[in-house]
Amino acid sequence: MTVDSLTQQETAPEAPEASAPESTPSETANGSATTSADAAPAAEPAAEEPAKPKRGRPKGAAPAKKTRTVELTLTVTGTADGEWQAELKHGSKWVARGLEIPAAAVSRAAKELHADLSIPIDEVINAAREQQAQKVAQLEAELEQAKQALAELDN
Repeated sequence: MTVDSLTQQETAPEAPEASAPESTPSETANGSATTSADAAPAAEPAAEEPAKPKRGRPKGAAPAKKTRTVELTLTVTGTADGEWQAELKHGSKWVARGLEIPAAAVSRAAKELHADLSIPIDEVINAAREQQAQKVAQLEAELEQAKQALAELDN
């Protein structure tokens, strides 16, 4: 005996204790002989082979989608007089600058976007509207005074 054969004998696996059940014939009601090994052939392969995880991604799984973001910056500025302008920037490039926008369009757009945006914008628009109404009233009063002065000169 050599060292190699001793090593092989020591490392050789022992016979499994739970070997396949011995097949013993048994009679069924119709008189045919079956073995216990034949009775449950489907259960044995599943018990002997553990499920191995497959490599790679599972079939039918969609690939991970990468979200592509686009940077657009819309700046809307308004004055106390109620004049609104818009500027649009795509990344670092200006797409549009100094576009005049009606206050009503700004209000509608803000309402479409979110209530948190529309409330402060509507407050600014309403304040500008009140200021313009006061200015109109002042100008109407001046116009009335100028008409009276003209009427006095005609007399």
